Amino acid sequence: MTNGNIKIQQLRHRYIAMQMLANALLALGCAIILGSLVHLIWPVTMLLAAVIIFVIAFGAFTLIGRPWSISLDAVCRALNISYPQLEESSQLTLRSEHELNLLERLQLQKIETALTSVPAQPPVFTQRLKKAAWVCGAALLIGAVLLMFGQRWKHGIANTTQAGSVSSKSSSPPEKILPQIDGVSLTIAPPAYIGRPARTQDRFTIDAEEGATVTWKISTNVPVDKVSLIFNEGEKTTLKGSRGTEWSTSKVITKPGFYQVSIDGKLSDLYQVQVIKDAIPVIRVKTPKQYTHIDAGEAQRVNVNATITDDHGITNAQIFATVAKGSGESVKFKDTTFSFGTSFGSRSLKYDLQRTIDLPKLGMEPGDELYLYVQAQDTHQQKSRTDVLIVSIQDTAQLLSMDGLVAAANIKPEYFRSERQIILDTEKLLKEKDTISATAFKNRANELGTDQKLLRLRYGKFLGEEDESGHETEGNEEIGKAENFGNAKMVMDAFTDKHDNAEDATFLEPSVKAQLKATLNEMWKAELRLRLYKPQEALPFEYKALRLLKDLQQKSRSYVAKTNYNPPPIKPEKRLTGELDKIGNPTSQQDIKPAADRYAALTKATVVLQRARYASLNAADKKILQQSAPQLAAQASARPGMYLKALSALRRIISGNGIPSPADRVAVEQAIQRTLPQNKTMPAAGSTTADMGLAQRYYQNLNR
Repeated sequence: MTNGNIKIQQLRHRYIAMQMLANALLALGCAIILGSLVHLIWPVTMLLAAVIIFVIAFGAFTLIGRPWSISLDAVCRALNISYPQLEESSQLTLRSEHELNLLERLQLQKIETALTSVPAQPPVFTQRLKKAAWVCGAALLIGAVLLMFGQRWKHGIANTTQAGSVSSKSSSPPEKILPQIDGVSLTIAPPAYIGRPARTQDRFTIDAEEGATVTWKISTNVPVDKVSLIFNEGEKTTLKGSRGTEWSTSKVITKPGFYQVSIDGKLSDLYQVQVIKDAIPVIRVKTPKQYTHIDAGEAQRVNVNATITDDHGITNAQIFATVAKGSGESVKFKDTTFSFGTSFGSRSLKYDLQRTIDLPKLGMEPGDELYLYVQAQDTHQQKSRTDVLIVSIQDTAQLLSMDGLVAAANIKPEYFRSERQIILDTEKLLKEKDTISATAFKNRANELGTDQKLLRLRYGKFLGEEDESGHETEGNEEIGKAENFGNAKMVMDAFTDKHDNAEDATFLEPSVKAQLKATLNEMWKAELRLRLYKPQEALPFEYKALRLLKDLQQKSRSYVAKTNYNPPPIKPEKRLTGELDKIGNPTSQQDIKPAADRYAALTKATVVLQRARYASLNAADKKILQQSAPQLAAQASARPGMYLKALSALRRIISGNGIPSPADRVAVEQAIQRTLPQNKTMPAAGSTTADMGLAQRYYQNLNR
């Protein structure tokens, strides 16, 4: 073994070791990132999760890269690319000396000398290791960020869900409280149907579920005589105290608004009350469609597939169905209720429900209809239901009836009778299948396919489809006459395709046009089965095509409601007498007063706020602002999140001296603009300047 061969083998071992080290660094990076995520989502120790992920990732990278399969020849190729002095001949070191000729031996001596200058760790071997080191460093940084922000996120979630004393000062801006208040503790107990534990906070701002019970415990640093809560500037609740420093009360929150704390007549800032309403269940029906027709040959069953979701849980869900049998005055209805067969004891937030309804078990026959809807109920006894879904079984006997040929009001055109005749011929062919030869059966099926094609082409003319008959258009013999020689328009009309006809068939309404296209599609399918000698499979498509055609016929009718006029009775003794002395002219007098503008105070307040930019407010201006305060207070009661800051700013402007701060003034102006109704632009005549008629006479003289 030559020295060069020994050097190549040493480089191969180091190359494999570097690849394994690079795999370890990549697996470590994956373990850091994924372990941090797993630790945040599930209560698993990060070290355990990281070790498991590292082992899996290292094994995956190693199996994919297979570093042990690196051959000596691959190492030589890499060295040849990186070191030109090897003259792409390093593979000679892998061969035995007796296999080399004279020139190769001389070249081998030269290569062994050049290999001494190759370092123990060539840069080409460490490229992947450097990239893996960068990836591992980035993973360390990302993992640290995930852990830091993830812990804050989990801490914030715990603050809003777990029971016990929780402080929220770090996540919300500090509140302004009265100096007599030493501390406050609010306990919010959600309604029992929600199934959540009570939570405690040390802030006056309330975000509670509708119907939640809120308990206030206020401690003062000095003994006081009376502590009360004023809700929406009207309702007042007095707190019960002990020793003059501990006060408490409870109240059920049912609507949003705001409130203040009053201690011996001193009022605090406005505190917001937000109510989280319980949403009704949401039902999404996947199947069936709103209008479903079961044609001949299809299974007479309905698969009801629905997804029901709610914010606090579902307690029940049912299907209410009504079967309608008969027609006209003899129609009869029968109500039925179906359950989904699913237990709702767990009160989950989402259910995927499914129920198959067998229509023959309900006593339904061809021509009957089924009306059904899905109703769900949540834990708050709130119910919601879907729209009514209609399922009908096609009555083939009525579809093939000839009653319309007798009554003039229901005459069926020839096209409709043609599709009916195809169906009759198909059924006759199926009955005679066992009594005729296979050749005759195929010939008759093919002839029915031809009839179906001809009928489809006749209907296709209404959509501007091209003629497939291949015959020369009538009137083309006129082109051969001598007097029409050179008539380009006649030639273009006779021998060119007008491909825009299908899109320009505007004599049909879009809905009729879409249904006619669907009819042609069913005819295509029926023709295909008939051409393949499968009349049994073609029959459902023929029935559906006939049903669509009958629907088109019924849609083309117009119905006008009858109106009756009953004149007053005429007295014969006064007829044609001409006496009008007892007939007087009707007179009415009414004083119409303009309606009071309930936004007048807000409109005046905007003017005052505009003047407050440059001058202090006087007593009259503050009185105008005081008159607009009740309207803003009413808006803040309904939407505290949008108007509560503006109401507080208005109170500071009224109680202050000097020029109001720009922030308070802008907040009040924006709230007033949101409250004022939008002015509707009404049509009006254009204003013209008085020109003494000169312009009109000028244009008249121009026309002479």
